[in-house]
Amino acid sequence: MITARREAWTGRVLLVLLMAITLLPFLSLFVTALHPPGTYPPGLRWPSDPHWGNFLQAFQAARMGELLKSSTLIVLGVVPISLVIATMAGFAIGHLRTAGRNVVFVAFVLGLTLPFEGIITPLYYQVRDMGLLNTRWAIILPLIGLFMPFSVFWMRAHFVNMPEELSESARIDGANVWQLFWRVHVPLAMPAISSLAILLFLWTWNQFLLAIVLVDDPLKRTMSGALGAFQGQWGTDIPLLCAGSLLILAPTLLIFLVFQRRFVTALLQGSLKG
Repeated sequence: MITARREAWTGRVLLVLLMAITLLPFLSLFVTALHPPGTYPPGLRWPSDPHWGNFLQAFQAARMGELLKSSTLIVLGVVPISLVIATMAGFAIGHLRTAGRNVVFVAFVLGLTLPFEGIITPLYYQVRDMGLLNTRWAIILPLIGLFMPFSVFWMRAHFVNMPEELSESARIDGANVWQLFWRVHVPLAMPAISSLAILLFLWTWNQFLLAIVLVDDPLKRTMSGALGAFQGQWGTDIPLLCAGSLLILAPTLLIFLVFQRRFVTALLQGSLKG
């Protein structure tokens, strides 16, 4: 009993410390965002006269209304296409007995080690030669390719554990491969697909590097690209930058809070499968 109580208290203390470490950056952003614009706030000191209008000023200065539309278009271009391709590839690699599927799977796993920063220069020249520079397609197409290794790995982890008897029963009833995929396995894979959609949405919405490098027009970038609006020639407006960061984080935090249980469940399932 004494050991169990010690373990329980130790777990609670660790959880509190982890929560404090996680919330500290958000608290710092929030406190800094309430200081007068153009100042350099000294640490985590609450301002004597909080400037709540900084959030509205940051929204207007960065033209976040138009960037919200741009980010939505980019998300709609990346997420559905990635889900369809990853689900089909995961089904072929994880469930169908196709020749060379293990080699293809290893190639996708190696793709997980590919860093964004390591390919940004050749990617820039490739997008330029394709005539897509300074368009939203310059963000959409690379993100689909860069997200594909993880997406296929995620969906393969689901399909590899589907029972063979299910497919055999469908084949006996006369189902071909496409009918087996769309009518039998896709409905059963909806939890994995919806969880992957949440992850892809968060990663696309918060994409900053590709938006800054490949798109010069600020209104064609993602919401994260709005942070450049607070940097002038001689310095950066720190309070407005923090206010803009919180506004950009708000949709992702809302999505995570709404789908928190599904997200955590999917992570636990993914850790046990395949």
